[in-house]
Amino acid sequence: MRCDAAIITNSQPWLLASYPEGNLFQLTQEEIQILLVREEREKLFLQGITLAGTKCLLTRDNLYTEGNNTMDLHTKGQSWGNQAVTVVQIESVYLVVMGHQGTEGGSLNLKAFKMAGYIREAIHQLLAHF
Repeated sequence: MRCDAAIITNSQPWLLASYPEGNLFQLTQEEIQILLVREEREKLFLQGITLAGTKCLLTRDNLYTEGNNTMDLHTKGQSWGNQAVTVVQIESVYLVVMGHQGTEGGSLNLKAFKMAGYIREAIHQLLAHF
């Protein structure tokens, strides 16, 4: 069982932060670019996505839907087992959260969405002081 998180962006340095002992530390530039592509996203449903070398299936994609900005995936067996993954857009960065094995995607999505809200609020409060 494991839980993991990373913060990524769609430009260099791509991977901004991650749990150093987690698997998302191994996210590649190519994987991040494919994950965050804006055009032809329906291909992601058909072809799946690879995260840190592990194949994932896309179950819900509202990453670029205003007010939602989330994407749900789950790993496809292999070394990680079957784990839910949620990606949430926060301004110009993205939070990637992987739940413990057996965690439902819906509950992980809700937790990640709330966490992104806290981060957004903290950013706005910080910027208000400048």
